[in-house]
Amino acid sequence: MRILFLSHYFPPEVNAPAIRTFEHCREWVRAGHDVHVVTCVPSHPRGVPFAGYRRRWYDRSLLDGIHVHRVWTYLAANTGVFKRTLNYLSFVPTSVWRSLRLGKFDVIVATSPQFFNAVAGRLAGALTRTPWVFELRDLWPESAAAVGAVRNSWILRLTEQLELSLYRNALAVVCVTRAFIDNLTGRGIPGSKIEYVPNGIDVEFWKAGDARVVRCLHGLKHDDVLVSYIGTVGMAHGLEVLPAAAASLQRSHPHVRFLVVGDGAELSSVRAHAEAMRLTNVEFTGLVPHKTVRDYMAATDISLVVLRGSELFKTVLPSKMLEAMGAGKPIVLGVQGEARRILELSGGGIAVAPEDGAALASAIIELAENRALRRKMGNAGRSFAIREFNRSEWARRYADILKERVHGPGAD
Repeated sequence: MRILFLSHYFPPEVNAPAIRTFEHCREWVRAGHDVHVVTCVPSHPRGVPFAGYRRRWYDRSLLDGIHVHRVWTYLAANTGVFKRTLNYLSFVPTSVWRSLRLGKFDVIVATSPQFFNAVAGRLAGALTRTPWVFELRDLWPESAAAVGAVRNSWILRLTEQLELSLYRNALAVVCVTRAFIDNLTGRGIPGSKIEYVPNGIDVEFWKAGDARVVRCLHGLKHDDVLVSYIGTVGMAHGLEVLPAAAASLQRSHPHVRFLVVGDGAELSSVRAHAEAMRLTNVEFTGLVPHKTVRDYMAATDISLVVLRGSELFKTVLPSKMLEAMGAGKPIVLGVQGEARRILELSGGGIAVAPEDGAALASAIIELAENRALRRKMGNAGRSFAIREFNRSEWARRYADILKERVHGPGAD
């Protein structure tokens, strides 16, 4: 098949949508498909082009056989509503225009969020008479409302109507969690239109990390226990809970060290909390390349995965949780709902209530003081992730879904 994928994010960006899109597209290329990605200049989350990139009207490259088409957008940091909305909206006309110039495709896939990417997918599909698929990675505008990014009730009602119309117009909606499927069917979207392709892990990638480099770089002793939060530090994550937990352990468990690996809208706030509390057991690395992330994961003894306590976040399955499982790391999870269900099913860690620093600290102590338990949970999580969330296998299923949706069951 000839597949066009619209994604606001793509490597060298390291957030979940960039990695998911790249790994799926790479597998499709390996299977013989002709894959084109229309995306932006890499700038997330600071709104500044990555080294080696400039904001141009158009740039084309080849990455692992994927044809990458980068179009102009208004650049903005991942903070504030107005400028980010301009950033999102500006992608619609430039991505659609580029899509019109790339020839005929069998199918267009548009991944959301950002939400207006799906609008671009619908427009590109209509103008080229090509079926398009809505890949749903987060419920929007509900998620924006949950973190307080959008409060105007009129805007929320309007965008919800647009959201529902996009689901109905798409050839299919590909959901990353079962809870999303329940949400959509409960709002009148036919189950026959919905497919399930969860986030996953590149099994070989997470086996290749080098722990020694990271532990040496950060001066970790052999018996130090490293608790890492690896990923975006955004409004949804509620990472203020980490300094609270670290403060309670600083004197009683000096061998427990905390590391925040990543960047985002709330990083400066979390860092300020740690500095105000005069914590010496917490470090911040900022953004690191994806290949370096696996070294930090390899060095980690306990992986921390948290979100705010919003009812909406019971529907999500954080990709950082699956990555930690794939690397064989025990998890302390501050997320309810689907993520907690899967963690408990896997035996890969300890779940606590969201935004509860005391419960978080207690779970960390339980694992920090029991190396055998850490090993047992890490191994259980890895086995489960390989069996249930192997990215290569899900990419193949995804391609089969697209083929059947476009050409009918049994199509070659």
